[in-house]
Amino acid sequence: MADDFAAHLNGGEDEDEAMRIAIAMSLGEDPTQRHSPGPAVVAAIDLTADDDDDEVAAPAAVPPKPRAPPKSTAPQPEVAPAPGTASSLSALLGLDRKKMEEERLARLKKRKAAELGDPAVDEATTSRPQQRPRIDQTREPSSAAAAKPVTSVPGHLVIQEWASEFERLSKGRAPEVKPQKRAASAAATTSMSDLPFPKGVVKKTWARGYPRTGDDIKIEEVLQKDKLELAVLSSYQWDDEWLMSKIDLTRSKLILVAFAADEAQKDQMEVNVPIRIRFCFPPMHGPGAMHSKLQLLKYSDYLRIVVPTGNLVPYDWGETGVMENMMFIIDLPRIQDYERRASNKLTAFGEDLTYFLTAQGMDDKLVESLKNYDFSETSRYGFVHSIAGGHQEQDTWRRTGYSGLGRAVSALSLSSKDPIEVDFVCASLGAINDSLLKALYYACQGDLGLKEYESRTPGASRKGKDAASTRSTCDSTTIRDHFRVYFPSHDTVMRSKGGRNAAGTICFQPRWWHSPTFPREVLRDYQSTRKGLLMHTKMMFVRRRRSSSSPQRAAGAGAGPPEEPEGFAYLGSANLSESAWGRLVKDRGSGRLKMTCRNWECGVLIQTDSRNRNRNPAAAAAQEEATTTASSLSSGAGGSGSGKPELDSSSNWNRLFESCGVPVPMELPGTPYGEDGSARTPWFFLPTVG
Repeated sequence: MADDFAAHLNGGEDEDEAMRIAIAMSLGEDPTQRHSPGPAVVAAIDLTADDDDDEVAAPAAVPPKPRAPPKSTAPQPEVAPAPGTASSLSALLGLDRKKMEEERLARLKKRKAAELGDPAVDEATTSRPQQRPRIDQTREPSSAAAAKPVTSVPGHLVIQEWASEFERLSKGRAPEVKPQKRAASAAATTSMSDLPFPKGVVKKTWARGYPRTGDDIKIEEVLQKDKLELAVLSSYQWDDEWLMSKIDLTRSKLILVAFAADEAQKDQMEVNVPIRIRFCFPPMHGPGAMHSKLQLLKYSDYLRIVVPTGNLVPYDWGETGVMENMMFIIDLPRIQDYERRASNKLTAFGEDLTYFLTAQGMDDKLVESLKNYDFSETSRYGFVHSIAGGHQEQDTWRRTGYSGLGRAVSALSLSSKDPIEVDFVCASLGAINDSLLKALYYACQGDLGLKEYESRTPGASRKGKDAASTRSTCDSTTIRDHFRVYFPSHDTVMRSKGGRNAAGTICFQPRWWHSPTFPREVLRDYQSTRKGLLMHTKMMFVRRRRSSSSPQRAAGAGAGPPEEPEGFAYLGSANLSESAWGRLVKDRGSGRLKMTCRNWECGVLIQTDSRNRNRNPAAAAAQEEATTTASSLSSGAGGSGSGKPELDSSSNWNRLFESCGVPVPMELPGTPYGEDGSARTPWFFLPTVG
């Protein structure tokens, strides 16, 4: 019957329709079924589970071409042939079925090669724009999307379809090659020298109106939208139009990790985005904030991990010239050898990263695909996080909050029984007290949180190796002597370039400042080294004196005299608050220890030992000067009176970190509030509250 139908159309002299039916028959399709207009081989290019959506969008991306009235009364196709094909229709109709079948098999072969990740085929197919529909980048939902019923889907299920694309881009499928060819392909491993930041680097955000000094970076330089294939982005605040201007959605696909108050808000967010964007909604387990700011950026031959302190808004990336942030960036090469990839084991950094992503609700396949990259250069770093909710199991409460910080410090052999100096830079302050300062101080020494917990609950007893009698604790006064918090004063904000209007994300409440339990003496005025800029940075600088009993020195790591200062820096999303770092308590129901966090946070620990030095060429000169000045620092605040070089005596200590490529963003030493006799007060976000 199909042949009769085709003969009838040919007799009616409608070559267009006869052409359509002939092709349908050669492909084994029903010639009586009509397809919506659009690229004929969209499915061969888009390998995700979003083919149906792409086909819906195709008519808008490839509008029908006007055509002349038909010569026959037979049903007409809804779209004219693509430009350049009309003149060859007669010739194509003259082909026999055998040749058409051969062409179909050739197309099928090319399609399978593309699915197997053949770069040559990918490049050849994606270079033809008529086969890749342009995606509507507006924020308005299409009529098809608006009409599509919205289903209530848990946040961790939103990206299950999306995970296949991430896996395909980053992992690919092992092609059917002979053993000798596979061995040859192993030599094609991404060269470390080809990566922008293979060892890891800390950068300031570029700021409009300020000279570039080599330690700053623009968001365009971070995202590299002309090469970006897929991005996992998380933020507390979003400017969607601005973000879309930094990403090419015809090339890149996005997974946005964001907060949603309920299922209705999730549905609304999912409907109102282009089809190349998916969401992941981490579970909140009560009041709190999705405050982490992690970025995973996928390119053809490497993965970029970015941990910034800023949100995805223009002022946090310096575009208004009033605010600055900082970030950690490292580029990890893709492992090309399939056997090595299958046996690849992640570093502690990688394991904690995957643990965090899994807790957020990322699809297992997406998380598993991280093993396709070489994490070996992350061994000198620690990944620290806070996961919203309560964590009771021993292997969970130790991994997050300030307990996770202490665990990471210990894993990097940075634990210390000697006094340390802690300088915390933050953009928001909570209702802090001595309990939180102690917990963070001990965590920076490598403690899991038990020292502070036992000092807070004298009746608590621990068995075995965790016995309280084995732990020495400090009183609140001692902790305050070794802990400084940098936060801008009211005058600093008012004198900044942006003034009051630029300080909307710098938060502190008067009622906390006036609380009798607030440790006022630790607060210092926070002024940027770039005059006039306010800072949204969250960092900790931890310093200690290297001793002969130091775990690193005993292991032979690093070099230098025993009295040379050493330490590490934390850079991430966590401000100084209990919501961000958690609190270790005893669960009333089970009687077990429980770490409770309200926020999602993440950050990186960066060592200052000799293995990290000279990673930044601009810091090479600073290293020698830092070593020289370390032994000549005069006595200062927080000293022990022992005659040894003190750690908080001069602004020169920042060179210890700059020599390792970690810029210190604030002027040192910061001015303590009230020390100069002025009525200096912190900047209050809500001056009328409390």
